[in-house]
Amino acid sequence: MLRDAGQGSGPLTTGTLYGIGVGPGDPELITLKACRLLKECPVIAYPATQKGGKSYAQDIIDLHVNAAEKTMLGLVFPMTRDPLQLANGWKWTVELCWDELRRGNDVAFVTEGDPHLYSTFIHLARLMQDMHPQVPIVSVPGISSFLGAAASLGLPLADSDQRVGIIPATEDRAALREALLHHDTVVFLKVAKVLDTVLDVLEELGLAEKASVVTKATSGSERIWRDARELRGTKLEYLSLMVVSK
Repeated sequence: MLRDAGQGSGPLTTGTLYGIGVGPGDPELITLKACRLLKECPVIAYPATQKGGKSYAQDIIDLHVNAAEKTMLGLVFPMTRDPLQLANGWKWTVELCWDELRRGNDVAFVTEGDPHLYSTFIHLARLMQDMHPQVPIVSVPGISSFLGAAASLGLPLADSDQRVGIIPATEDRAALREALLHHDTVVFLKVAKVLDTVLDVLEELGLAEKASVVTKATSGSERIWRDARELRGTKLEYLSLMVVSK
């Protein structure tokens, strides 16, 4: 997995950066390829919390990784709107990975769900490519949370020529209405912060009884509400989504 980095006078090898989707929560919902790479890569990078607690993705891989045998690289991603702090924070996380990669170590960055769907890995890989273009970058697909939620609900997302929308939930009522009007099934991701707004739009369209909510799909902490109206005014987990099936 190493290749000539093309720097300096002699051959220099660099490790491969892997973006590994570890699924929605159940540690058994990891692909065989992801499991193999987690065992093979000497460095496991994961999103770390500001307070040093374990991240959701790290919890998922505990069954498959012996941390004592790995270099565990916790990356704290900047949570700010300040452009300068944001840029500096992201560059720092890239350089932490690069410090291992330049030594020839493969780095497996783990992310819940899939690395190419609303994932931190997207920006990490893009910036790594800009700053260190010699680094090979490989993405390993994972099962997304909305697929896990559909399985837990026992609810088909689409059949025949039906249309599905995977939409980040926002305060934009017009965008919410458009998504609901133009799809047979809509999955609203990250719905916790705007739950009441989404419920308002659903009631306006006569669809409120069609909405279910799942938090931490397939994990040991999973919770399901088949009638989302029960949750009005409730503070939900960040990892919550809503499925609206017409």
